[in-house]
Amino acid sequence: MKPRGYEKHRPKRLDQVFAALADATRRDILARLASGEASVAELARPFAMSQPAISKHLKVLERAGLVSRGRDAQRRPRRLEAKPLAEATQWLENYRRFWEGSFGLLDTLLDELKAREREGERPNP
Repeated sequence: MKPRGYEKHRPKRLDQVFAALADATRRDILARLASGEASVAELARPFAMSQPAISKHLKVLERAGLVSRGRDAQRRPRRLEAKPLAEATQWLENYRRFWEGSFGLLDTLLDELKAREREGERPNP
């Protein structure tokens, strides 16, 4: 069951970003684009797949807002768009802080239990 207000806190684009990032080929494409724009042919070169297959991956990345299409004469280079990645990172950061806090409380509890155990082991005078 989803918590009340769940959909308000999970924008559709975030779903698209995580779905796009779930595929290793798309992550590799993003890594390549991090070093600069590239055409479909340039992006397809290191992969054992056709340009149409790479184009399908690019469409998923474009729908998620992770890649944009430029125009350079006849060439239509793709470039990385960082904002959706920053939004996904912020979403993950909230959970990282939650888990760090939870682990901090657990550490405190364990320290208290160890201290009680040590006190219980001391002989009474």
